[in-house]
Amino acid sequence: MSVASMNWAGNLTYRAASIHHPTSVAEVQELVAHHPRVKALGTRHSFNTIADSPGGALISLSELPPDIAVDADAMTVSVTGGTRYGVLAAQLQSRGYALHNTGSLPHISVAGATATGTHGSGDRNGILSTAVSAVDLVTSDGSLLTVDRATPDLKALAVGLGAFGVITRLVLDIQPTYLVRQDVYRNAPWDTVLEAFDEVMASAYSVSLLGDFGSPVISQLWQKARVESVGEAHDQPEPVPESLHGGTWYDDAEEPPGHSLNVRGGVPGPWSERLPHFRLDAPPSAGGDELQTEYFVDRRHAVDAIRTLRSLGDRISPHLHATEIRTAAADDLWLSPAYERDCLCIGFTWRKHPTEVMALLADIEAALAPYEPRPHWGKLFVFTAEDLARRFPRLPDFVDLTRTYDPTGTFSNPFLERSAIHPRSS
Repeated sequence: MSVASMNWAGNLTYRAASIHHPTSVAEVQELVAHHPRVKALGTRHSFNTIADSPGGALISLSELPPDIAVDADAMTVSVTGGTRYGVLAAQLQSRGYALHNTGSLPHISVAGATATGTHGSGDRNGILSTAVSAVDLVTSDGSLLTVDRATPDLKALAVGLGAFGVITRLVLDIQPTYLVRQDVYRNAPWDTVLEAFDEVMASAYSVSLLGDFGSPVISQLWQKARVESVGEAHDQPEPVPESLHGGTWYDDAEEPPGHSLNVRGGVPGPWSERLPHFRLDAPPSAGGDELQTEYFVDRRHAVDAIRTLRSLGDRISPHLHATEIRTAAADDLWLSPAYERDCLCIGFTWRKHPTEVMALLADIEAALAPYEPRPHWGKLFVFTAEDLARRFPRLPDFVDLTRTYDPTGTFSNPFLERSAIHPRSS
């Protein structure tokens, strides 16, 4: 079995007949025009078959040069789709600019992350796709098309699941650079945090809770506070409470050299180095020895949803590396998991126990059903097509639009067909 034919975590072997690594957009156009079935492949961080093309071709964008271009007047940046977020963030920071947010992993590609609804954290922060102001799209006949905010179609394409074509370039909103100070508190009791949940999640620009539903405490509460000004006042850490919500403050001075987390507790630093949880030069998360799932529930039901999962803690814990709880602001992107509602994002990084995890997901989804959970499109879930249709009100419009952009079904695959998102062309 070739590693080249597998996803990042190694839980999935692609069934495509060929994998291509074009070095130019013209070459992407030629490949798409030549193959009847095509899917784009980013950094392979999806855990399901959303990017597979059984019997068809996979086109990896990893060899396209980043070609990062800032438009200071429009306050946007243009970047090729396969570029990793960590590369883009470092370039923006070096030029005095920033993104509104990043995901946990700087290793993921811009096109892949936005196409699947990936997010950062923060009560007022939209998912990464909300920064997309335009895309360049290679359609089924090999044509190159630009779609921007002048057309409502971008609200479908920004979280497009690869259903419309191969996105070779994106234009993202940017802003002036800023600093972020990160403080981490260990072992805050779940009950204490849930009693003050809204206060906890509003306590910084970006907040994450990491832990285990079966434990009485949250292993780490991460606060990432935005610091607008740069100057002598921020050269030294400000005093912080030694205890918060029952947790104890710490920084990565306690960690062994070379660890992969981006902590640097209490010391303001560039957004590009503080908002991601992990360093680009180190293996992220559990190093790929994992499976992942994530559900978005209406923020109004946040505490009830967490308590429901805690009631399943004894079943979840044996298969869990860690859970991460974050928030995201509502948006108007058709298949965004945060479509028209502020969300609680409940992420599971599982141990690689595929049989047990897949069986458990059905029970978790049933338990969360009163809170109308929506999935992260690139992670594991067992929702039926009927479930997805109930949870995503613009799904019929999305399906109609795929027929306009891809009448031949070139970019469809079994994942989309099974989800009734892109029926196979007859």
